[in-house]
Amino acid sequence: MVEQRRPGDEPQSGVPNYKSAPRQRASRNRPAPPDHKPAKGASAASAFPSSPSEPTKMIQSVQRALRIMELVGNHPGGVTAPRIAFECGLNRATAYNLLRTLVYENYLRRDENGRYTLGLEVSDRYSELTRAMAGPRTCGEFMRRMSTETGYSTFIARFVEGRPAVTDVIEGHRSPHVEELIVGFDDGAHATALGKALLATLQPHDRARFLKTAGMRPFTRRTLIEPDALEYDLAVYGESGVYAEMGQFREGVGCAGVVVREGASPNERIVFAVALPLEEIRTSWPILTQRLRDAAAELEPLL
Repeated sequence: MVEQRRPGDEPQSGVPNYKSAPRQRASRNRPAPPDHKPAKGASAASAFPSSPSEPTKMIQSVQRALRIMELVGNHPGGVTAPRIAFECGLNRATAYNLLRTLVYENYLRRDENGRYTLGLEVSDRYSELTRAMAGPRTCGEFMRRMSTETGYSTFIARFVEGRPAVTDVIEGHRSPHVEELIVGFDDGAHATALGKALLATLQPHDRARFLKTAGMRPFTRRTLIEPDALEYDLAVYGESGVYAEMGQFREGVGCAGVVVREGASPNERIVFAVALPLEEIRTSWPILTQRLRDAAAELEPLL
């Protein structure tokens, strides 16, 4: 069911009216939610990129090495070679050869107990990723200034390979730390304000296709997990142009975002967002929305 909003669940002033919001698991035959037009610049034809097709020829050793790194990355305390071989479906000789290579190249390290953890080269690659995805220097300076002035963490997001992804982050001391919201995070678009703002720029059929592929898993009890409920949410927030989520991604945290740049191609669309304590987004909604609109107008020429 759609989250049951009680008094105080939404911003106290200027809040969108959710009294007529559809229930998430109600009949599919009900009238469609209010029309929601994509952001200006979105083409009527599908401009959303398709998922990349699987290459016709792939190097198995590379695939196996990547699966090993993914497995090791999910175990901060380390994983033994026999466990790696079993989990990745490899014979032990193949697993040991790949592990030795990854350790030699510093992508893995082996401790004195024979457990494997990620190596320092992974950190170097992540640093290179953040530099590659970040916007111009002036954009970073703007985000730092905004975080300093407001105390809130600021984010830039855009479509990367067809998925809404965080491409720049500046943390603020007044915002709760959300460890998942780092550069490269591309999950939970239906539960984050930056994801909602980007999804709102898509044509309905493109948005539906994305949600069918990505899914709408619940992050909290408030997460919208039905497409119709999300469509209504986007339509309501779309009236102001500022999209929000309140405790839908992380309990006690709210986020608001605005489209900074629109374009015919999804890859051209950019969103600016802030994260803040849930109580603050409830009490400062009118001021916050105006601040975000002003920020978008100031940021757009810098991109």
